[in-house]
Parts: sequence; structure tokens; C-alpha cells
Amino acid sequence: MVCAALPVLLLAMTLPPVESPVAQVSQPAQSQAGGESGQPLDQRSGEGESVLASVYVQLALSNQTWPLAISRTLTRPLASASSFPRTLTGLSLTTECNVHADGQSYCACLSGYQWNTSVCSHHRPCQTTHNHRPCGCLVLGSTEAGYCQLLPPAPGRLSPNSWVRTPGTTLNLTLVKSRETTNLNWFLRPAGSPTLILLQPGTHVSLASSPGQAVLSIFNVSHRWAGEYLCCFEAQGFRWELSQLVEVPPQATDVARLPDQLSISCATCPGFQLTCCIPRTHLAYTASWSPGEGSKASSASAPGSQCFVLAVQRCPAVDTTYTCELQSPGLAPLRVPISVTIIQDGDTTCPGDSSATAWNVTKAGHVAQAPCPANRTGVVKRTCGPDGIWEPVYSSCTDAELLALHRRARLLWAGQGQPTVEVPQILARLSEQVTAVSSPSDLLALLGTISFLAQVVVDARIQLTRRALQGLLKTTDKVLDLDTDSLWAPAQAQKPSVGSALLLAVETLACHLCPQGQPFSFSLQNVQLQTQLLGPAFPADYRASFSTQPPLQACIPRRSLAPLRHNGTNISVTSLLLQKLDRLLPSNYGQGLGDSLYATPGLVLSISIMAGGQAFNQGEVIMDFGNTASTHTPHCVFWDHGLFQGKGGWSDEGCQVQTAHASPTTQCICRHLTAFSILMSQNTVPENPTLELLSQVGLGASILALLVCLGVYRLVWRVVVQNKVAYLRHMALLNMVLCLLAADTCFLGAPLLPPGPRSPLCLAAAFLCHFLYLATFFWMLAQALMLAHQLLFVFHQLSKCRVLSLMVVLGYMCPIGFAGAALGLYLPRGQYLGEGACWLNGKGGALYTFVGPVLAIVGVNGLVLTMAVLKLLRPSLSEGPPVEQRHALLGVTKALLILTPIFGLTWGLGLATLLEKVSIVPHYIFTILNTTQGVFILLFGCLMDKKIREALLQRFCRTPPPKSTISLATYETYIPEDSKGRSEDAR
Repeated sequence: MVCAALPVLLLAMTLPPVESPVAQVSQPAQSQAGGESGQPLDQRSGEGESVLASVYVQLALSNQTWPLAISRTLTRPLASASSFPRTLTGLSLTTECNVHADGQSYCACLSGYQWNTSVCSHHRPCQTTHNHRPCGCLVLGSTEAGYCQLLPPAPGRLSPNSWVRTPGTTLNLTLVKSRETTNLNWFLRPAGSPTLILLQPGTHVSLASSPGQAVLSIFNVSHRWAGEYLCCFEAQGFRWELSQLVEVPPQATDVARLPDQLSISCATCPGFQLTCCIPRTHLAYTASWSPGEGSKASSASAPGSQCFVLAVQRCPAVDTTYTCELQSPGLAPLRVPISVTIIQDGDTTCPGDSSATAWNVTKAGHVAQAPCPANRTGVVKRTCGPDGIWEPVYSSCTDAELLALHRRARLLWAGQGQPTVEVPQILARLSEQVTAVSSPSDLLALLGTISFLAQVVVDARIQLTRRALQGLLKTTDKVLDLDTDSLWAPAQAQKPSVGSALLLAVETLACHLCPQGQPFSFSLQNVQLQTQLLGPAFPADYRASFSTQPPLQACIPRRSLAPLRHNGTNISVTSLLLQKLDRLLPSNYGQGLGDSLYATPGLVLSISIMAGGQAFNQGEVIMDFGNTASTHTPHCVFWDHGLFQGKGGWSDEGCQVQTAHASPTTQCICRHLTAFSILMSQNTVPENPTLELLSQVGLGASILALLVCLGVYRLVWRVVVQNKVAYLRHMALLNMVLCLLAADTCFLGAPLLPPGPRSPLCLAAAFLCHFLYLATFFWMLAQALMLAHQLLFVFHQLSKCRVLSLMVVLGYMCPIGFAGAALGLYLPRGQYLGEGACWLNGKGGALYTFVGPVLAIVGVNGLVLTMAVLKLLRPSLSEGPPVEQRHALLGVTKALLILTPIFGLTWGLGLATLLEKVSIVPHYIFTILNTTQGVFILLFGCLMDKKIREALLQRFCRTPPPKSTISLATYETYIPEDSKGRSEDAR
């Protein structure tokens, strides 16, 4: 406040050029206006030069009237006797100061003058203003003196000089600089607002600068980017401000109509009112209505809008479309139609209803509209059904404060404002406005605001204070308690990904707490947060515990954090636990989880790591979900925001269940960091002791049968391999026996090992079982291919050594290739091992690297067997191989005819057991067939061979063998013992 004190004026007096080697000018002790003595000003120059001297005088006036005498030409002699008179030719007022009662002077510069940047930086301005704006008024102390200085010519210009931009185009403002500039900033003063908004890089704003120019680009402009643009910078010791007014005409879609359609009965309502509102801009708009007969047009003001009203006093006889035409000089008019439907006699209508909102009589098939209550923005709609029955009310009414926060956050993301200042302010206001959420539109506006703020924090790389983060967590806690049926369900119907968006936004904001605020713990009913700042030399694992139901513990091993330690960087670990959020996420399940229904424990744990200002998503995390013992199978999962076209879904990629027998705790091991939980399958077959017993008994029987098979071969080997075909057939069968014996033994002992990807023994057991079981089937394939070769290429036979070499390559090299590829492909993803077992994962795809080749081998063997049967059933022996080889080929064929369907059926059922909704019967059949494969090989591959039986009888009973007979189907051939050929054995 200006007090009744003496105003002080500072003046500049300009002297004409002089030709004196030294000119010293000083102020008089007492001026004609009663001024006080100022500081002397010396001007020195070389001999013969002209000097333009400016003398600043401080005057104290007894009143605020400008003395006319000061404007006269003032002369005075110089102090030196050798000097000559000088004439004062100019007098300019630079600064006007008003002294307050506290002794401080409020000194304002007059036009053409300004305080320099040095003085500005050490004094506060007279009024609160932005630091970058020109310095026109300062507060000086009682003992301080100073004056505004003459501004030089502007060091730049804005190009171009006038702008009216079409919506949707790009606005470019260029500052062409003639001097070096510093501290350059761009501001926007929106239309109808006195506030200056700082412009920073965002989704709509781009800033570029070079030595000669600075460019501001606004992409996809709309009426929200209309206003006065200011470019503020420092140059030549002063602060400068250049401005440009930019207009962006509204589009027809920006015009609000109330109503946008109307159904009315002239009998009950002879008159009605139509309104169109346009956002307020610097442009002047007028409205004209057509048809306008019998109507009265007027205008009205609304917050942020200019409205035009048409009061129709005479109801039209037929359906009419009214047009609101908005015009502004130099611009194309905007035409907005409003259709009015007249209800005629006999039309089906919905009756008037004034239960909550006043609904007029409406024609069937039309939509009635009503304005929102006070302090809410939007419209209320209700459709009249074709049978004349009102349908449910749809309301887009949104709390005005929530909507304003949503728009502010969206514009902040676009580039308007200061994120470091406004993000904490909006978060604090949101925590207060949660209580105003009373409709799905309110909830969507609030959640949309949080999502925009999360984007701003990431893009601007800002850090939050404890207070700001507490505001976010309080808001989240209250949002999770909102009613599901009346608020969340309708909101999810409009935007299915709303729950996923909330999770992403909250976990993004939570991990941006500034290091000065850590460690930090905060606990509410539905939200718990723990942050910890680990120094470069942290000694142990990171651990976090949450007192929830079920209890939850999380651990990140030190070895996972060690790679992040470099150059003394601190590591920030944030653990965020959200309850009740799982019920708000869509029931989407990724590959490997199927379409089953799952139950969750109601917990979602999000863990994030920040190091050096960057987020890290890779790292091993171990979670213990206590008291989750259930008859259902647990699945360790995380929420993948990228699934289902951005709607999000549960995925088990990279996660593994680590369960302990007789323990109520489910342990999950995941190899990445995100939001985790567990799913309990409601259809998976539970652990069955009978199945486990059958599996162990079957494996034991298989191992015993295979040992018997090896013993048989030890006794009769020399007798049964007396030709090439028999040798190759039994060599393949012997390798099948060895591989299956080793695989069954490994599989039987695997449950004794600690399961999980961190157990090297478990990994080795799974790899060996995969390789050995595949080798068993590939040796069966080698048998079939050898059979096909012998039948198709009778006169082009390969040597025994070459065939055996090819069989070894096929029997061992191919399986190890499949097993190694599965290990390298699925182990890094955490999808190699099954849950709680040392065997391949049946959900992530690793098991298909075993089942796929097995079923392919079964298919190939089926084709070979079909060809073999057709060949061997021919009536003439002359067309086939020699008799002794034919006997061996028939033995191969018989064995494959039995083993191939059995193995094919076994793994066909194995695929069926991978389905979630499957009965217990396929599990029993698969277990029996799979664990007794050794018995089948002993019976149908070994003992069914007549040569082996004869050799065993001859060895144990010492009786001569009977004459050999070959029998297949209805065809039999007697082979004399003395006619057996040996020629093939020499090949």
C-alpha cells in the first residue's frame, strides 16, 4: 500500500555534444524543484571528440504534481573556471518510487526503461510475477538507491506477426535473434485467463534452439492452445518479453448443444428452448438461428463458454431441424443442427417421468436429454424404447473439480505447465476429491488423471516427495474401496482396461520417490508401500514382509542386485502391495494358462528397482505366499500390460512355482520385476496319491522289465544276430532298452531332488529325462527306417557299418539337439521346468519339444508299417528279400505294429492331460501306459521274437529247436533249417 510519503523521481538529463578534452558534470546541491544532490557523473574522452552525457538526478517532491518548471531548459556553469556553460537539452523521467511506512521504496520503471538483470536478481518484485518476465518494479531498501535504465533496441523479433491457425495443424513460432540470448522460455496466456503457463516439451510441444533462432512448435492445435504466446529471455543485460496472439477457431465438434435432439408434444409443451455453446476465445462470435420465425434469440455466459439461446415460442407442426450458425469475421461459419421431432396423435411414446430427473413425453426410438445438476458437467440421457418403455438412465455428468483436474493433467502431459510444481498439487487435491466420486464418469476422470500424471512423471523424469506419494497412496486406498457394482462395473464396461491402467500408473508413480525421502514405509487398509535405498556396498539380500492375509514375504537375492552396482550408484527398491485390485482386473489369461477360471488371494505385489535414474525390469525375485494350501494347483503369474491388445492379462512367463511338501506356503520365483500374484486353478486335477502310487509302481515294473531284457540279450545275443537285418533290429532295440532304463531311473529319482530352476541337479535331471526319452523314440524311428530301406531297396543295400552309423546319429544326435534347443530357449524365460517338478513345463511350450517329435515319429512309423505289411503279404517270395532276412523283417514289423499304437496312444493322452478341463480318467490311463513302456518292450520287442524264444529254450531246456515257421496274418511259409542263407551277413 502506498502511504502518504514523498514520491521520489529519477530523471535523465541529456547534454549536447561537446568538444572538450575533459568534461565533468555534477548535480547542484539544490535544484529548482527542491531535489537532493545526486552522485556525480564523469564523462572523459579524447581531445576533439564530441561527448553525449546523461546525468541522472534524484528529486524528492512535496506532492505528486509534476512541476512545469522542470521541463524548461536548464543551464548552469561548470565548477571549473576553465569550463564554459552547458545547456540541458533533454529531460526524461525513468523511475517513480513510492516510499511506504516501513521505509521501503516501490520503484517502477516508466515506458522505455527497465531494471537490469543484475539489480533484478538481488531485489524482490513489487508484485508476485514469474521470474522470467521483464523487471519493471522492484522493492528497494531505505538506504538503497537505483534507477531504471534506457532499453536498447529489441534483440529479436517473433515471426510471423499474425496467426490464425486451423485446428489440427502445427503452430510454429520463431524468435529471430540479433543478439545472444540466455534463459529463454515460452509461455501461454490462454484466452480468458490472466495466468501465464510455462510451455515445456510434451506430446504436443517441441522446443528447438540454435544460435540464430529459437522455435516453438505446437502439434495438432485446438482451441485449448489459443491465446497470447510470450517469449521471455535475457539479452544485453535486460529481460525481454515478446508476445504474439494466436487464435485457433473452434470446430463444430467443440460446440455443445443442449439438447442435440428433442422429441416434444405440442399439446403439452407449446414452447421449448435450444442452446448452443462455444468455448470462450479472443474471437468475437455471433449466432443466427434458422428457422427463426416465432422465436426469440439471446446470448448468455457460462464458465469458459459463450452460449446462444433460441426460445421457440410457437411449436412447429412437423419435424424440424434448427441450425445454430456461429459467425466470426474472416472465418468460415460453424453450423450446428438440432433436430426437433413432433409427437403426432397415435405415436408410441414414453410417459413423462419426474422421479429423479424431469423427463418429458418422448417418442419411441428417441433419446431424451436433461442437464446435469449443479457443479457437474455433461448430460443425462434416457432412451425411449420401441415399445414405449423407458430404458435405464445414462449419465455422463462429471464432478466439475474432478474434470478440471483431469484436463489440467492432460494439458500438463501435452506440455502446458511445470510438472515439478503441479504434479504434487494435483495429487494432493485428488486425495481430497475421491469423496466426490459418485458416478462411473467421476471414477474414469479420477483414474485418467492418475494415468496422465504417471506419464508426466516418466517423461519429465521428476521425483516425488513423501507428501506427494502419500497423497497418491491415500487416493488409491479409497479408490479400491469404491463400490464394485455401481461404479467399477459400469466404468469397466466403458473402458475394460481401466483396472490395468490404475495398476500401471500407481506402480510407476510409486517408484519415483526422491532419494532424500528414503527409506519410507506407508501402510493403509488396501495399500502398503516399502522403499529402501541400498548403498553401493549393501551386504545382504533385499527383503520385505507384509502383514496381510495371506502373509507375504519378498526377497531379491544379492546376486541379482550386484550387476546394478557401478560408480557408487545407490539402488532404490520399491515394494508396493495392493489388496482388492485383483478383482478389478479383467479375467484375461495368457498362453499357458488356458481359458479356465482362477481364484486369487486378493494380493498384487509390485516390485521395482531404480538405479542411476533408470528403471530395471530384470532380476530374480522370490515371493512366499503363506496359508495358500489348497486342493487347487497354484500358478505364479504377473500382470502383463501388453497382452490382449493393451487390455492386459495374467501371464506365467518367467515365473515358477516352488512348493514344499506338507507346507501351506506357495513360493514363487520370477526372473523379472513387475506386478505379481498367484492364481489357484479351479479345474486342475489335484494331487492324487493313487496316481503317484501307480506312477512309482509302473516305473519300478518298467525298470525291472528292462533289466530282464538286458539279461535275455546277454544270454542269446550271438544266436539272434546272425544276419545283418537281425543285427540292426536287435541293436536298435538294445539301445531303446538302455535309453529307457536310464530315463526311468532318472525320472523315478527326480522327486527326491529340490525342485526349481535354481537347483542344478533338478535341471540336469529334467534335461537327461528329456534327452533319454526322446532317444528311445528316435531309436524306434531308426528301426522303422531300417525296415523301409530293406523292403524298398532290395538290390541296393548299404553295409552294416554304414547303416549302424546312421542309426546312431539319428538315435542320439537328433534327441540331444531337441533337448539342447528346449533348454536354451525356455530356461531364460523361466518356462523350462514344470511347477514343483524336475520335468518339462507343460504350460509354457517346453513339453511340446518332446511331445511334438514323439507324435511325428509315431506318424512316420505308421506309414512305414503300412508299406511293410503290403510288401510282406505279397504271395511271391522272389520279389522280396531272402528268407532269413524276411524272418527278421517280420519280427521288426510285428514289434512295431504293437509298440507304435501303444506309444502313440500314450502321448496322445499326454496331450489331453495338459488341458485344464479334463476328467481324471485320461490321467490314469496315461500314467499306466507311460510308466510301463519297459514291460511292453520286453513282451513285444524281445520275448515275442521267435528266435529269442527258441534260443532261450535251447539254452535252458537243452532241446533242439523246432523248424522255423514265418506267419503273418493268413500267409505262412515253411523255412527249412538247412536252407538259411548267410550271404547277407557278409555285406
